[in-house]
Amino acid sequence: MQLLVIQRIIGLLLMIFSSTMLPPMVVSIIYLDGNFEPFFDTFAITLITGIVLWLPVKNRRQELRLRDGFLVVVMFWAVLGLFGAIPFIISEQLDISATDAVFESLSGLTTTGATVLVGLDNLPHSILYYRQQLQWLGGMGIIVLAVAIMPMLGIGGMQLYRAETPGPVKDSKLTPRITETAKALWYIYLTLTIACASAYYMAGMEAFDAITHSFSTVAIGGFSTHDASMGHFIDMPMVEVVAIIFMFIAGINFALHFTAWRSRSLKYYFFDSEFKTYFSLMLIIMLITIVYLLYQGTFATTEETLIHGIFQVVSIGTTTGFTTEQYHLWPGFLPVLLLFTSFIGGCAGSTGGGMKVIRFLLLLRQGMREILRVIHPNAVITIKIGGKATPPRVIESVWGFFSAYVAAFSIIMLIMMLTGLDQVTAFSAVAATMNNLGPGLGEVALNYAGLEPVAKWVLCFAMLLGRLEIFTLLVLLTPSFWKK
Repeated sequence: MQLLVIQRIIGLLLMIFSSTMLPPMVVSIIYLDGNFEPFFDTFAITLITGIVLWLPVKNRRQELRLRDGFLVVVMFWAVLGLFGAIPFIISEQLDISATDAVFESLSGLTTTGATVLVGLDNLPHSILYYRQQLQWLGGMGIIVLAVAIMPMLGIGGMQLYRAETPGPVKDSKLTPRITETAKALWYIYLTLTIACASAYYMAGMEAFDAITHSFSTVAIGGFSTHDASMGHFIDMPMVEVVAIIFMFIAGINFALHFTAWRSRSLKYYFFDSEFKTYFSLMLIIMLITIVYLLYQGTFATTEETLIHGIFQVVSIGTTTGFTTEQYHLWPGFLPVLLLFTSFIGGCAGSTGGGMKVIRFLLLLRQGMREILRVIHPNAVITIKIGGKATPPRVIESVWGFFSAYVAAFSIIMLIMMLTGLDQVTAFSAVAATMNNLGPGLGEVALNYAGLEPVAKWVLCFAMLLGRLEIFTLLVLLTPSFWKK
């Protein structure tokens, strides 16, 4: 383990992160909300800490190994969550504990969208902007941003990229060099954000709301500048339409966006097995939701049923977490159905959470293969994705991920119930944080402010576990990882 090299990287990344305090400072000046000092102090604290870590080891320039990459990724997300909480802690206009501040910071960076803050409509503009910015930075992953600039600092990035994006498609690259790959992802991400902000503005949002909500929409984060979330814009139906479009787009593999953009053709979307599954699942859940809402007469008109039904399905299904209605109060099985949809989440390589559509597709086809083997014991049946046979190692990896996910989910849920929560609240809180969704059911349907501090720390771990897709974090807890 190259601890001094890791220290140098953490120092550099903290110095880079300190610059993210500058935009909230500008917002504070523009709106004169009296919150300039907390962000300036955080900027200074983060920058100085980064310099102190970097300076003694600035000449350590060895290439990172894969094991080092895992440690850097986990440490950086944890450290970033702590430093990101500083403005919440020292702001005189917020009265929250350190636990709540860290929870809010990690929820933003992991694009979970679970909040402990109430009275958002009355908070300073700079704080509101900062929350949204945390989600935007976390959406694509600050590690990917760091990979784009690491070569200028004399550090290789492939190990970090692989550690940040585990799963069946972790070795795919858009361009021959990892630096160009990271840049390509960020160009697409930035372009979508600008397009989303412009569309929100044209749909009727004020400029501040348009920019901040574009951050959390493209990041599939779910934070809002209003307590009513997207319900605040209920009189602007086009806002919901814009949100639906961009949430759906952000849930697609960004490598697919890049391929389609480079070739100037949409055909690649319809050749992709994961996208077709993603689209089909959304369509099926939409139809079930709309038909049942119409049957129950939940809304006064068919138009309301369509727009609210489609919005909630896309928002929960992509793990964004925006709401226009209190879906947890919807009739029958719908709240649970939508929550279960978040377990699948977005496509691999997207900003969505959940287990990812490609894993769901492989699990489904593996299950179908086992049924066929019962009927035809001697048949040789291969699992194909995109017309290509899937290697057994990938199938094993997916089953390993699923097993680890279920085990981690069960243990965390039991711990949550030990804190005094009922089964529905505990189950939905763990689902909403591990899937990086945000809103749950029961006591956490609106916010997480009422939970015990222990429960909030447990859910912080669940957010990191979900954001880093289980193995990246769990591998650090194994004794063999630390052996030479």
